[in-house]
Amino acid sequence: MQKERLISLDVFRGFTILLMTIVNNPGSWASIYPPLKHAEWHGCTPTDLVFPFFIFIMGTAIPFAMPTKHFDLAVFHKILVRSLRIFCLGLFLYFFGRIEVFSLEGIPLLLARILITFAVAYALLGNFTLKIKTYLVLIIFTVMLFLAYSGIPVYQDVRIPGVLQRIAIVYFFTSILYLKTNFKIQVAVVASILLGYWALMALIPVPGFGEANFDKGTNLAAWLDNLLLNGHLWAASKTWDPEGILSTLPAIATGILGMFIGQVLNMSITKVEIVKRISIVGASLIILGLVWDVVFPINKSLWTSSYTIYTAGIATICLAILYYIIDVANYKKWIKLFLIWGVNPMIVFFFSGIIPRILGSIKMQNPQIATEEINLQTYIYNHNIVPLFANPLNASLFYALSYAVFWSLILWVFYKYELIFKV
Repeated sequence: MQKERLISLDVFRGFTILLMTIVNNPGSWASIYPPLKHAEWHGCTPTDLVFPFFIFIMGTAIPFAMPTKHFDLAVFHKILVRSLRIFCLGLFLYFFGRIEVFSLEGIPLLLARILITFAVAYALLGNFTLKIKTYLVLIIFTVMLFLAYSGIPVYQDVRIPGVLQRIAIVYFFTSILYLKTNFKIQVAVVASILLGYWALMALIPVPGFGEANFDKGTNLAAWLDNLLLNGHLWAASKTWDPEGILSTLPAIATGILGMFIGQVLNMSITKVEIVKRISIVGASLIILGLVWDVVFPINKSLWTSSYTIYTAGIATICLAILYYIIDVANYKKWIKLFLIWGVNPMIVFFFSGIIPRILGSIKMQNPQIATEEINLQTYIYNHNIVPLFANPLNASLFYALSYAVFWSLILWVFYKYELIFKV
């Protein structure tokens, strides 16, 4: 049994995915308006809300997807396979540019990579029987992990953590917790995770660095990432990962907090009362997060406990507003754009990451420097968009918005023909 979709939740998801697409695809990373940048370290910008919002929304959706709390081996199997499919989609993004096929180079190699990508996407997003899904995802998962640790030079530093990987882990544990426990135990788990994470980060000395700290690259989470995933971390840091091992614990708490709100939305009370309750919860979480920020700074890369609570509070308030406008006031004339984004999140997550990689793989001669090659994405931006704007920030934003329009057209076609791709 699956409860009817909550339109306001789909709209919230659509807004979040749309914002993610815009912030992840500027024309130039050197020209970005401040709200579309991540905080340098401590702090929180609108961009820093995107990832926790999506995890929160995923948690909120769990009580709707599983309105009957029943857990057995078959249910566990479904949860595990779905989690692995999401994990593999994220992991493949870091393999795309490293795939080698015999001695192919240039465009033939790129075409081979694209064919492999569509095959993997079909295997991980296709609507097969659970048995076939299991075989396919286990094969893909095993092959990628084998390549990552095989010693083959091209794969030896491929990144293992990532956004979709973290989403998969959060989904796995949050779903099981929802099905196996009651509300009191869930509250206890969240409190234990957040307080325990704070204690680990604030009180335990960091081997090789000394006292506990929240600084970049020298904190306990960074040390653990480097110890267990050495060589397979974020390329920009190489020694720690913003989606690393220890910081995934409070991310699970974000999913559970979303799941709390999903349970409130499922209560047999009036819609106005639901809005009141979740608004109070949201405001309380924001205040608590700001208070905790004094001793455990709000920080996305560390996914600090204060960041977890603060962003969950903002997400709750946003959902309360959307729920009131759409489900209480029944004002829906404006929602179509966000709805078409919200019902197909995984296809956007995956292919919006693949397309820039494809454009970056196509090389051509630089019209301005005859001896230099540039990729197709740089060519399009520098020679077709930059000349239109005096301000480089506007040019970069226009490119991002154009990419979002491109995806909007694709998603509109999918929505029109009822093509919804699920893991």
